[in-house]
Amino acid sequence: MKIGLFFGSFNPVHNGHMVIAGYMAEFTDLDQVWFIVSPHNPLKVKSSLLQDYHRLTLVKLAIGDNRKLKASDIEFKLPRPSYTIHTLAYLQEKYPTDKFVLLLGSDNIETFHKWKNYEQILDGHELYVYPRDGEKTSPLFSHPQVKLVNAPRMELSSTFIRDSIKDKKDIRYMLPQSVWEYVEDMGFYK
Repeated sequence: MKIGLFFGSFNPVHNGHMVIAGYMAEFTDLDQVWFIVSPHNPLKVKSSLLQDYHRLTLVKLAIGDNRKLKASDIEFKLPRPSYTIHTLAYLQEKYPTDKFVLLLGSDNIETFHKWKNYEQILDGHELYVYPRDGEKTSPLFSHPQVKLVNAPRMELSSTFIRDSIKDKKDIRYMLPQSVWEYVEDMGFYK
């Protein structure tokens, strides 16, 4: 199988994430898209994250019964902070017949050279890059392992969702219904 890996904090997962994952699963050559729920991104402040299992639950709720999408807690079992190169090595060892592709927003390409062992990632894996706000330029856009995917442009962020909840805004239409209900019931981000 050819599997797209969609890494993120998903704090919380929102409709923008779901549109991108759904598009990649249906309109590219990927067989599945796995949401890799990251326990701690080395470039983010940990204190702002919901507990790992809550974010994993939110992703599972968002996916529902879609067989082309999967929630993964694989990074929960790996040393922290988690690095993509370590996750890829673990997945290749565990699933040697599968091919793994990274799904990235175009905004991440500009900082991709800061990722641990980024050259090794590029040597062994394709990157499917979807558009994000602002036109980005990077020499990596012309790299043979980088494929630009004309997925819908989704300018919705988890930070915006969290801030809006704190400000008592009604954001129910920005989240999958089941996610919104869970966030409301648990009183998250208030």
